[in-house]
Parts: sequence; C-alpha cells; structure tokens
Amino acid sequence: MSVAVDGPDFVALQVRDVEAAAAFCERHLGLRRSPASPPHAVVFDTAPIPFAVREMFPDTDLADAARPGLGVVLWFRTPDAQQLHDRLVAAGITILTPMAESPFGPMFSFEGPEGYRLTAHGG
Repeated sequence: MSVAVDGPDFVALQVRDVEAAAAFCERHLGLRRSPASPPHAVVFDTAPIPFAVREMFPDTDLADAARPGLGVVLWFRTPDAQQLHDRLVAAGITILTPMAESPFGPMFSFEGPEGYRLTAHGG
C-alpha cells in the first residue's frame, strides 16, 4: 500500500527582510501575525493553510534569488478582489496582470514583498 500526501499544509516565502515582508502582508493584505512565530519567520493567522515569510535558507544563493518565486504561482482568496485591487493601486503597489474573470472569480496579480508575483481572486 502506498502512502499519499493530503496536499499543501504550510506555505512560506523566503525573503531577505522578514520584517519588511511581514509589514507588507499586514498593511496591504490585512494578514494578522500568529503568536506562534519562530524567531526566523513571521507566521500569519490564515486558514485553512498557514502562511509565513521566513529568512532565506542558508544554502540559498542570493544570485538565484534576484527573481524570488520564479515559476511558483501563489494565489490568495479574498471576499472582494476589486476592493483589494483598488486598495493596492492606491498604495502604489505594482499590478502585474489586470483584473480579469477566471474560473475562480475576478482575479489579478501584483508584486508582493521582494518581487514575488502574487495573485488574488474572489468575488
């Protein structure tokens, strides 16, 4: 009998400046810090999957990190994608793909902490 995984259980972005990335997530995405964050990361109180920003792993080559998350697609669900979009635009956050309809509702992509491409969807 083979063992299978249930799916993602935790998502973390490796960043150079944990506090700046955490502040971005709090200020622009409305995430709240979990009191159970280890010293090298900030974990947010998200459900059903915990999300965090963390220090880069020691063996991460900073030259390879010029475009963090290249090849990774990270989506955030929100009750009102248009309102989040408008709030990010007003804050000067770079919108990478315009608002469009998707199978998951209205969606758009924006530049997150340290250049990560993040997508928000929901209606």
